[in-house]
Amino acid sequence: MNLRFRLSKLAAATLLALPLAAQAQTTDTGVAPAIVTAGPDSARVRTPVVPDSVRRTARLFGMKMTKPAKAGLLAALLPSAGQIYNHRWWKLPLVYGAVGGTLYGEIHYQKLYRGFADAYNARTDGDPTTFNEVEGDNGTVGRTNDYVKRGVIVYRRQRDSFVAWTALAYTMQILDAVVDAHLRDFDISDDLSLHWDPTLLRMPTAAATPGVGLTLTLK
Repeated sequence: MNLRFRLSKLAAATLLALPLAAQAQTTDTGVAPAIVTAGPDSARVRTPVVPDSVRRTARLFGMKMTKPAKAGLLAALLPSAGQIYNHRWWKLPLVYGAVGGTLYGEIHYQKLYRGFADAYNARTDGDPTTFNEVEGDNGTVGRTNDYVKRGVIVYRRQRDSFVAWTALAYTMQILDAVVDAHLRDFDISDDLSLHWDPTLLRMPTAAATPGVGLTLTLK
């Protein structure tokens, strides 16, 4: 009877110590252990919740955001700011050349379009004084009305084209900053290899005919 009482006391102490041990393990590692719940037919395993450390965050104007979001927002506010944030200094001439070049073309053709449009309006408004005021500045002296009107159409089309090219260059530099910030968090080391191992498989047939298999391992 005394031995049975001691065994019961030892089992009760063990059951009380199990929750304390689980709590100590959770406190030391910061991750809850896997919990197994026995069911009538099978056991269900609850996987531990691990904090996500891949999505690195940063702050901009007091707001917490991921690094790709911060790079994209900086590039949207100021061209090349995203590339500077990613420390891609060699891309700055490309950004300045693409955005600056298309913006210069837009301003240039806008000036030509505005000059020919003013000259055409001066020719067709019926006031001879305005005709003399704009002809010399726009270089349309001695030109016909059809020539001036054709210039209005051509330079307006060129201006609209450069507006589209400027928007495309502006969008591409934002996209480049976001993608570059994403790739900085990935492992892109040179350890990339492919191994192939031919194996001989036994087929579950009556004749026990062997088969050929190929295993590919990508690292």
